[in-house]
Amino acid sequence: MAYSSPSSFTTRPTLTGTFGMTASTHWIATATAQGVLERGGNAFDAAVAAAFVLHVVEPHLNGPGGDLVAIFQTADAAAPTVLMGQGPAPAGATIEHYRGEGLELTPGAGGLAAAVPGAVDAWLLLLRDHGTWELSDVLAYAIGYARDGHPLVAGAAATIARVADLFREDWTTSADLWTPDGEIPAPGRIVRNPAYAAVLDSLVHATCTVRDDGPVGRAARIDAARREWKTGIVAHEAAAFLAQPHRHSGGGLHAAVITADDFAAFEAGYESAVSREFRGRTIAKAGAWTQGPALLQTLGMLEPLDDDLLDPSQEAGAHTILEAQKLAYADRDTWFGDDDVDLDVLLSADYLDERRSLITAAASGEYRPGALPGRTPFRPPLRTGYDAPAVGTGEPTVSKTGETKGDTCHLDVIDRWGNVVSATPSGGWLQSSPTIPALGFCLGTRLQMTWLEPGHPSSLMPGRRPRTTLTPTLVLRDGAPEFAIGSPGGDQQDQWQLLALLRMIVGGFAPQQAIDAPALHTTSMPESFWPRTWTPAGAVVENRLGDAVIEGLERRGHRVTRAGQWALGRVSAAGRDPGTGVLWAAANPRGMQGYAAGR
Repeated sequence: MAYSSPSSFTTRPTLTGTFGMTASTHWIATATAQGVLERGGNAFDAAVAAAFVLHVVEPHLNGPGGDLVAIFQTADAAAPTVLMGQGPAPAGATIEHYRGEGLELTPGAGGLAAAVPGAVDAWLLLLRDHGTWELSDVLAYAIGYARDGHPLVAGAAATIARVADLFREDWTTSADLWTPDGEIPAPGRIVRNPAYAAVLDSLVHATCTVRDDGPVGRAARIDAARREWKTGIVAHEAAAFLAQPHRHSGGGLHAAVITADDFAAFEAGYESAVSREFRGRTIAKAGAWTQGPALLQTLGMLEPLDDDLLDPSQEAGAHTILEAQKLAYADRDTWFGDDDVDLDVLLSADYLDERRSLITAAASGEYRPGALPGRTPFRPPLRTGYDAPAVGTGEPTVSKTGETKGDTCHLDVIDRWGNVVSATPSGGWLQSSPTIPALGFCLGTRLQMTWLEPGHPSSLMPGRRPRTTLTPTLVLRDGAPEFAIGSPGGDQQDQWQLLALLRMIVGGFAPQQAIDAPALHTTSMPESFWPRTWTPAGAVVENRLGDAVIEGLERRGHRVTRAGQWALGRVSAAGRDPGTGVLWAAANPRGMQGYAAGR
């Protein structure tokens, strides 16, 4: 069978132009980035300005106490680069300590789940090395929205409502910030965060200590702000406040172990991308301290198959895609982490041929990692919803409130000079841990992705990065960047990106058509988020996939959950047509929050 034709209906056009393009998960961030481009900034100035705005306008999806992964290519570079903004476990975060606190899993909420915040230092590093603007100009947008206010999006209001009892009874500093008059804010209400505005002001003030002109002086000014972030009020207030016992997921009271020294020791940095060829493109990802190489494995398994088996809109294609992803994610959970991961084998043709041979016409409900020579596989605890802790699930979950999920942001920027960046910031959700009153934000919960069993690349260990789900993508053609793409969604980030990539590269869909098309994903892997359950043979689909396809998946043995018509995926993308040089951008319509802009 041939690949399905794209629908003639799209929720909005794929934007095209020649000046610059931006797409993100919030319209204010998109407008901010585009505004920077209009004022002469490049893609890196625009991305950093938008990122700090996202801290303010999507506080339920990311924050300055969180982390980020980005992948970019400058106009004059021969290869993409990864921006590493994932902080490690604090020096006091040991398996022995957490076990001594009576824990079987790293908590999903509370200070014990906090890795060292990495996002702010990473954004400042990117601005120093590849941007052109002064920090004061870049931060002016976020400072304005934090101090003067912005309309609260519906998702943030709903999140505050879900955790209101927890805030009122335990995390009272969070109640002071998010329900200052004792009332849950309605969507659209103007909210302010003067404490965070003051933190950003302190970074700007730190730059004033350097008077030198020119590029050297600009770099030194940004480095002064980085020192202030890592050694000033942020580090000391966060460490002192979270040392007080507070409610964690699971219901227990614990003190955090993070210290000011942990903040001071962290350095964001750059790494080489990991890449694999697929149907005439090069797909570039971050390394195995993220889940990114699992996407490369999936594409490697799918590449030689007939086109209809790469079509998510057909029963056989949807089934094949789900089965390939189960195999890749079993490898992720067995082999990936911040350690010696043998990607040469995991991405090799022979290994992927073996993995592909396991795909049959029936859905698998097994956990099936591959074997690596000379290595003992780690088998994570496989908890279903029936034998997990008796609480809701999500990222994060706090037992007193039932289910309350956090998520992630994403942004893509491409400028007229050929610079392109794809970034996925996350963590530090308003529901992650108690708000630090002097700062106006909380720390993140990325350590929940570590295991309290020793001997695995993802075991909790001081100084080790947790294996993150953050996974932006850069697609190249003939060595030149063609487009940046990414999505929020935890374990689903690469799964939803995969659908768009297949539809664009194999099916010939326009970017907006690919993003709008019906989505699906597997839940047949241990979740990366507390309490880390899995659903053997589980699949979640949008109803628009159609009864015939959905019922066919069920006949094959998939345990299908229908999520609704427009419920899955938050992909955005921006790129350049290699034939014409025309720039383009597209953004996710689900949730009525993500937008693209450009000209």
